[in-house]
Amino acid sequence: MTPIRPQGRFPHLPDGAVYAVVILALVFAALSRREHADAPPAPPALSREEGRPLPAAGAFHGPLVKVSADPAGPQSGTAFSVSPEGLWLTARHVVAGCARIAIMEAPHRAAEAQLLGPAAGAADVAVLKTIGGAPALPLAAGEGLRIGERGFHPGFPGGRPGETTSRLLGRQTLEFRARTATGGRLTRLEPVLSWAEAGRSVGAPGDLAGLSGAPVLDGRGRVVGVTLAEAPRRGRIYAAPVDAAELALRAAGLNASAPVSAAHPLNVSSYGRASDALRETLSVARVVCLDGA
Repeated sequence: MTPIRPQGRFPHLPDGAVYAVVILALVFAALSRREHADAPPAPPALSREEGRPLPAAGAFHGPLVKVSADPAGPQSGTAFSVSPEGLWLTARHVVAGCARIAIMEAPHRAAEAQLLGPAAGAADVAVLKTIGGAPALPLAAGEGLRIGERGFHPGFPGGRPGETTSRLLGRQTLEFRARTATGGRLTRLEPVLSWAEAGRSVGAPGDLAGLSGAPVLDGRGRVVGVTLAEAPRRGRIYAAPVDAAELALRAAGLNASAPVSAAHPLNVSSYGRASDALRETLSVARVVCLDGA
């Protein structure tokens, strides 16, 4: 009788290959737990004039100036309205040293703005004034934040419309370096809120320069901070807390509780379109330095 031969044997894998497979599985599991809350893509542009939304009436009552619409042109950042009477907040370093500042109303068209308050302050927050304004964003004053809370940053990264969402990590002291009027360098320490970027709109640039001055909104659409800077390699976004914005308003001799319109909720599914709506009403606008423009 001829014995039945086995059809095959399971190959013995080297120990190194087994370890490699285990390590790859652990890395894959870790990466799959990272949050990716990118905003859904915007609706496609309409091919015809018919059916397009009617642009809002001019928000500003004073004379307008012609500005280059090139995002790489004038020094720029983001500002947001805190009073329909023409009060705005932005990051102070965006407008530092600018002789002429303007809020963009439309491509090639802007309203000049005046910098209010002291030339320098403890926080990197500036108050601007225009003749006429836009619907204001409410400040979430007097309410504490929670670790892990979601924030939304609508603005103009790279000089173009865009937004990010993030999670609050905690408080941190950030070192800011700036040039003085005499050409020297000034270094100061500033308490900020640290946020971990969790997603962004499709097409937003890797470098978020231009988002400085943007509001940090909570899920109820209220301002909880002012975006100041980013650490791209660490995936961090830093912002001044809302009480710094209130201090800047008081330093300019203004009432922090100016009348505002109703807040609009945001979530990971809607924050892209909600940010577009804020830009369309000029509640969030691009601020530019006209020097040399």
